[in-house]
Amino acid sequence: MALLSFKKKTDDTKTVTPEVEAFLKGYSIEVMPRTAAKVEDFRALLPEGTRVYIAHIEGTPIEDMVATAKRLNEDGYPVMPHFPARIIHDKAMLENWIAMYQGEADVKEALLLAGGVDKPHGDFHCSMQLLETGLFDKAGFTNLHVAGHPEGNKDIDPDGSSKNVDDALRWKQKFSETTDAQMALATQFCFEAKPIIEWANGLKEAGIDIPVHIGIAGPAKLQTMIKFAIACGVGPSVKVLQKRAMDVSKLLLPYEPHDVINELAAHKAANPDFNIEKVHFFPLGGIKTNANWAIDNGGASTAPANA
Repeated sequence: MALLSFKKKTDDTKTVTPEVEAFLKGYSIEVMPRTAAKVEDFRALLPEGTRVYIAHIEGTPIEDMVATAKRLNEDGYPVMPHFPARIIHDKAMLENWIAMYQGEADVKEALLLAGGVDKPHGDFHCSMQLLETGLFDKAGFTNLHVAGHPEGNKDIDPDGSSKNVDDALRWKQKFSETTDAQMALATQFCFEAKPIIEWANGLKEAGIDIPVHIGIAGPAKLQTMIKFAIACGVGPSVKVLQKRAMDVSKLLLPYEPHDVINELAAHKAANPDFNIEKVHFFPLGGIKTNANWAIDNGGASTAPANA
């Protein structure tokens, strides 16, 4: 799909279309406590109000998660920590985490997901069970995000279908109609616009109107990108990377998400009711690299804190 001809210059070599600038407005980004610790000043990298997800990897102490949330909150960023169901032992542990986040870091948002472990550590194995506790509504969370899978998820549907994923989405749609919190689908990252557009349109046709925050892998070395794509179970769109890897002239160049961003932005501009609402970056090549890329490509607008 062709982009509109008007372009805004950001420096001597790069241009940004109004569509891309609008599409990147209010983007979010993900950090981990150990990667956040390497950033001296987030305010030099991220626009004021940028939502920052904090990934909770198995083995990370909750105290480190809360300390990272507190730092970011004090810097003026709404924080959205992960709550991985399979590493939370029971309802009491979940309640304690919520109390720590709210008491020490004023957290009001959460991403609920199954988590990247095969065997649950306790009572929970999926995000729906966390929602069913009612603890997030009781604590007055303003935003609850759950996972989306544009290319399916073989952990959830080993047969390659999307049956279980679709059933879960229908459940989450019904739940979204009973909570006061704003819900959204934060998705796995993908490398092709066409399957993303088809998936998002399919959601609407199925009556799923939860807004989508599309996962986009930030710039990184090609080898790094392929490693993460395989580890995270990215679907057919990984062929974009494989094709690039076979081109010797591009093998040593970093991957940048220009193509997928441009195509999605153009589609959004042509279809204002398109249900992809925001971009969520996975900074696989580093937070600073991703943040600077976003700024250089039109993503310097302030994000509303409760969007």
